[in-house]
Amino acid sequence: MTDFQYQDMLPLGHDETPYRLVSRDHVSTFEAAGSTFLKVEPAGLTLLAREAMRDIAHLLRPGHLAQLARILADPDASSNDRFVALELLKNASIAAGGVLPSCQDTGTAIVMGKKGQLVFTGGGDEAAIARGVFETYRVQNLRYSQLAPLDMYKEVNTNDNLPAQIEIFATDGDAYKLLFMAKGGGSANKSYLYQETKALLNPESLLSFVEAKIRALGTAACPPYHLAIVVGGTSAEHTLKVAKLASARYLDTLPAEGNARGRGFRDRDLEQKVLELAQRTGIGAQFGGKYFCHDVRVIRLPRHGASCPVGIAVSCSADRQALGKITREGIFLEQLEADPAKYLPDTTDAELGGEVVKLDLRRPMREIRAELSKSPIRTRLSLSGPMIVARDIAHAKIKERLDRGDGMPSYMQEFMVYYAGPAKTPAGYASGSFGPTTAGRMDAYVDLFQANGGSYVMLAKGNRSPAVTAACKKHGGFYLGSIGGPAARLAKDCIKKVEVLEYPELGMEAVWKIEVEDFPAFIVVDDKGNDFFADINKPTGRKLDVAG
Repeated sequence: MTDFQYQDMLPLGHDETPYRLVSRDHVSTFEAAGSTFLKVEPAGLTLLAREAMRDIAHLLRPGHLAQLARILADPDASSNDRFVALELLKNASIAAGGVLPSCQDTGTAIVMGKKGQLVFTGGGDEAAIARGVFETYRVQNLRYSQLAPLDMYKEVNTNDNLPAQIEIFATDGDAYKLLFMAKGGGSANKSYLYQETKALLNPESLLSFVEAKIRALGTAACPPYHLAIVVGGTSAEHTLKVAKLASARYLDTLPAEGNARGRGFRDRDLEQKVLELAQRTGIGAQFGGKYFCHDVRVIRLPRHGASCPVGIAVSCSADRQALGKITREGIFLEQLEADPAKYLPDTTDAELGGEVVKLDLRRPMREIRAELSKSPIRTRLSLSGPMIVARDIAHAKIKERLDRGDGMPSYMQEFMVYYAGPAKTPAGYASGSFGPTTAGRMDAYVDLFQANGGSYVMLAKGNRSPAVTAACKKHGGFYLGSIGGPAARLAKDCIKKVEVLEYPELGMEAVWKIEVEDFPAFIVVDDKGNDFFADINKPTGRKLDVAG
């Protein structure tokens, strides 16, 4: 028999986050039952949520920006690594202006709160926080991405980006501490749960498992990633929750070792091994190189003897989170970097290395394909001219046309198709933030569309399935990869004209025609059956260094 002992499963250390004062309003104290209580008015929660969601749409943490700058300074980084890093730093500098968000997918709003027992709000905390989210998304140039189901199959956009995911936990103390996140679909879709066994719990098996799963992540969520791996957990949902928090560096101050009571801890030695493994994959910052990941967090949790859940999650180049707190001193929000331009070096595009092929999209499709056929995969491109924008719902509607025998729309035959959906357009701009969406969601349409004379040249982010490579080889098509992440820069510098072509009722899912200038891209899949990711995604088969 042992005496009762309570232990926090995730014991965090001292919070060294730099905060800025948002307001001293909406906060007061009162005495009751021999204790001093902190009273927080609902307007204070609304204010904090509104400020937080605005900041994380436009600003990044200094540490994240410093990591991008280090890629440019690393002689072992590939030219593609450096090109992506420079684009992301330029994008951050534009987004910091507060007009264009850093990514067109401005995400699901996620808020986690820890409310001390001496904090009194009078109730309605979730509604007050949701109001702050609502006010930011309605006023800023952000995108509404939340779909409400009317029945099992029909959905409508909520047109305010609600509902938000809001979770509030009880804790000790007289402070209200919160984490705000905006999680885009591409990043959220790279959260995985694996149900393993104790057989995984040895160095060689675990690293082999991790290598395979890292390679399977692909680039659709816009690397370089902040990668989180959680081994163990008291439930499947808790494992995934911890992985998400770890990817946001919320759990960085966990202890470095466990104990007999089952506390979670960070394995920093294993983090370094996994980071080196990610560097050796060659995937790089989207198009080959060293920087698939900025960093890695590996957390070990207690588990039921018959279960060994493993969770993997990433935070992408739109690394959007901020801490907030409400104390007797006022309402505070994490100080994000308002001047990202100071991380930009004097590096010019010419110094980044690699030939750039300029492609004129005003030429007939047969000439565009012939020009692309001259260059190998990995070739860096600069695109100028018209292209069509269409994504999930538009593709489904075009398939319905083909199924009815109505034929392929001429615009899908004449122009390159860009998988994307814009954020709101600010006054004076041709476009809102307008980066690429995940290509894989359109894989099922490619063979059918190319067989009917459309989608010969596609532009998006991330890797494609073998079926797409086979279709391109059979029909003479190409898939071009765009850099995932710099949506604000693309809107400001590359997209010159935007007009709705068809299905305006679909909002950002409509078919658009846009004019671009010097739009960056890479050849990922060509008409000969070559796929940049095909070899890179295969495990090496070599014995992994588990000793360190």
